[in-house]
Amino acid sequence: MKRKLRLKPYVLPSLYVCLFIFTFYVTLLVSNSLTKKSTNKNTENMDYVSETIIDEEKPVIKETKKIIKPYTNEKVSIGKYFYNQTDEDKKQENSITYHDNTYMQNSGVDYILEESFDVVSILDGTVTSVTSDDVLGKIVEIKHDNDYISVYQSLSTVDVKKGDTVTQGQTIGKSGTNEMDKDMGNHLHFELYIKAKAVDPSLYIDKEITDNTKSE
Repeated sequence: MKRKLRLKPYVLPSLYVCLFIFTFYVTLLVSNSLTKKSTNKNTENMDYVSETIIDEEKPVIKETKKIIKPYTNEKVSIGKYFYNQTDEDKKQENSITYHDNTYMQNSGVDYILEESFDVVSILDGTVTSVTSDDVLGKIVEIKHDNDYISVYQSLSTVDVKKGDTVTQGQTIGKSGTNEMDKDMGNHLHFELYIKAKAVDPSLYIDKEITDNTKSE
């Protein structure tokens, strides 16, 4: 009589575990293989950027400049001030111009010296006008950035012409005399306008102004 083969109780669970491990391992190999093929395929179709991408927008740089005096000779002094309603009476008296039986408020500052002195541009700019007036003498007008305009009157000689580009400190002419202020003798009448409004130049000389520009 044949005896039936009986498995020991721990054999069957062990077989199940082995079968599970084998199935998991095969599945993992197949998955890795498919992933590798997909990655290689995507890599073949990928365009690589070999050049550095540069933003064409140029950064904004704040350039700061100080307005300089319209002359270089340190012997020059103020002969007549800009008229300001808030100034004391004595200073206001020295900011009135009398001509042709008319009193006028001085719209600039008059710089005086016995001998003729060089007149220079207070900032970089463009010469917008060069004229000669019987009363005011030779006049140069320069337009600067930020709506600044400087005006130089009572010049004896002029070294620039309309349309010229000038740099800060460049000589544009020499001081002289005019009919408006005969009693002042040799001098420069200087005016400064900001956004078309006359301002006291002495409040802006040696002051910083900021110009926002793009780098080269």
